[in-house]
Amino acid sequence: MGKREVSFVHLHVYKDRHGKPRAYYKPPGGKGIALPLPVGSPEFLLAYAKAVEGEKLERAKAKTPTVKDTFRDLLRLYLGSALYSKLSPSSKRNYRAILEKFCEKYGNLPVSQFSRKHASAILGKLSGTPEAANTLMKRLRLLLNLAVDIGMIPSNPMSGMKDYASNEEGYHTWTEEEIAQFIARHPLGTKAYLALMLMVNTGQRKSDAVRMGWGDVSNGMIRVKQQKTQKALTIPIIPALQEALAILPKDAPTFLVTEYGRPYSVAGFGNWMRDRCDEAGLPNCSSHGLRKACSRRLAEAGCTLHEIKAISGHKTDAEVQRYTAKADQIHVAHRALEKLQGTANNPKPANHL
Repeated sequence: MGKREVSFVHLHVYKDRHGKPRAYYKPPGGKGIALPLPVGSPEFLLAYAKAVEGEKLERAKAKTPTVKDTFRDLLRLYLGSALYSKLSPSSKRNYRAILEKFCEKYGNLPVSQFSRKHASAILGKLSGTPEAANTLMKRLRLLLNLAVDIGMIPSNPMSGMKDYASNEEGYHTWTEEEIAQFIARHPLGTKAYLALMLMVNTGQRKSDAVRMGWGDVSNGMIRVKQQKTQKALTIPIIPALQEALAILPKDAPTFLVTEYGRPYSVAGFGNWMRDRCDEAGLPNCSSHGLRKACSRRLAEAGCTLHEIKAISGHKTDAEVQRYTAKADQIHVAHRALEKLQGTANNPKPANHL
């Protein structure tokens, strides 16, 4: 059996104009690399291997996009950053959707030339929907902070920009009348009643409600690790919630399960709850509004902001105040009138003895 001939890819062997043999490694479109002869010698094999590896590195480098100066390039860097990777899955979807939509229109704008005047003009187009404008402002400010950190720009042109005034309250906060109306349509024993009790009595987001189960319950308390913030809470189970949980099987994977016995996805539960609210004649109500209703109830009971945060898991007082501003006003007004009534019933002389 003859010796098997070895084939070397992209090897070119020829004689130069002086009749001297030459060998080059030269891929299509690439630069030729001289190789020592004879072909197959240890020196040749080592040089050939280095040439092939060098070409692979060059190709990989060519495929790696270089950092440029546009918002589209900045967004690419942000999506690969630790800032983005630390967000919860729902926040990632939200941030990415808003910023990608922005880049559909303005992705080719140079970041280095972006000024406060440009930001005002872009946000001004959303002035009819101030909440959307304010949300975009927050996301762009975050993106430009990254540009400052990596040296793309010296300072953030959007720092200190004021939010647009808004009369919107976001998700509607359920009233006691609406809660009673929902229960009239979905009484104790129904899955809808359980969902309502679980959310309005723990104050948690739907992303946390769908994951709660018997494994989280101990000594009359329910443990929650919030998916969005990773904040750990331990919340007492009040009698109304205990009554709703008492009829559930102990081997269920979660308290709330689909008709197939599986835990809900966050979106699936939101859609299912939307249908239950519509059945009860409550088109303005949603699952997130129950979280706000819990904070409202706590505020009306006279709880401090610190006490409310211990249940809801909010990080700042400002976040809670957005939820409870109206409740606080009603509560304070009641107390003021009670004091006034007490003064009317017990008149005191203007001049004390």
